[in-house]
Amino acid sequence: MQSKGEAEQSSKLNEPMPATEDEIREKYLERAIREINSLSRDVQSCSHCPRGNLMPVLGSGHPQADIMLIKYTPTVSEIEEGVAFYGRSGNAMRKSLSRLNIDPLAVYGTLFIKCPVGDPALADPACIARVAEEFAIVQPRIVVVMGEQSVTALNELELPLAKEIGWTPGVVQPLTDACDVLVTPNIDDSLDSEEAKRDFWGAFRSLGDWWGELPPY
Repeated sequence: MQSKGEAEQSSKLNEPMPATEDEIREKYLERAIREINSLSRDVQSCSHCPRGNLMPVLGSGHPQADIMLIKYTPTVSEIEEGVAFYGRSGNAMRKSLSRLNIDPLAVYGTLFIKCPVGDPALADPACIARVAEEFAIVQPRIVVVMGEQSVTALNELELPLAKEIGWTPGVVQPLTDACDVLVTPNIDDSLDSEEAKRDFWGAFRSLGDWWGELPPY
């Protein structure tokens, strides 16, 4: 027979070892991927917006990104591919992130209006509110909101403990205790003139200063 001390020692040896930091991160990532995939299925099966036979435009990027990019409506190329920030805006964003030395794997991009409707006013408010679900899944450290319509839509989401965001392009503002926000002009409206490009870049490059000040852990 085992003595009491031997039984206790054997029991402790059989206990699972505490999870390492890498294992914990991996579990959080797996959960985020499952939740993003579930949200994507919900968006694809949603019938509230009159999009006809066209598919919705889904978010793209890392499901636990530090940086979340949000535009208001999709472009033709995004509608054709069904992916946010595809085409000209995606190329412009990659070049801008590279210029700021920001890892593109630290970025997730999405849209308020995911359904390709002719008039944005036809989009169902419940569908626009899905951005709040994406925000809760990704848990970014900063949100880059592009365009005045996007700023209005973000304020209307009424995220828990979120502050009112003003139209102040280029200024990093606190959104919640755990997340900042940077307002910029709409990238899609900034690609056809040099002046508009300078205005966008003048606001967006503040993201580089924010990124550079992040602790290295």
